[in-house]
Amino acid sequence: MVEDRITDGKRIAQLLSSELDGREDGGLERVAVTNADRDVEPTTDGARAYDVSLDDSSGDDDSDADDGDDAGAGDRFAQVFVQEDRARLEFTAGQDVAAEAGSELELRVRPKATQPPRTLVFVESGAEVKRATDVVQAVLDELGDE
Repeated sequence: MVEDRITDGKRIAQLLSSELDGREDGGLERVAVTNADRDVEPTTDGARAYDVSLDDSSGDDDSDADDGDDAGAGDRFAQVFVQEDRARLEFTAGQDVAAEAGSELELRVRPKATQPPRTLVFVESGAEVKRATDVVQAVLDELGDE
């Protein structure tokens, strides 16, 4: 039986990146991990590790992904930040859906009063990565309906 629990923020972010980038179901085929900082080091406030973007380009290179805040084709709708003991997704689109889905999946969620507003979904162990991916899928469903 495995007794080790992955609680290293950088490792959790890596697992989440692999899950988002590797799956081709539930709308995740439209997701791209972009602008990755491979040398990111966790900080108390959270250091940006990578962006999560819509990739409707059907095979275009991710290196020229848009840095804008508006969700749409090829645009970022979330960012991933790493802290020592967790990773967090910050949704800039589909915030209400992210909050509801995260709560239903028993992830810690809170709003962030910035401009534009964001919803934070905390991923505090490797075991929570699948649930965080489900939150991304729920947001994708919402973005697909717009």
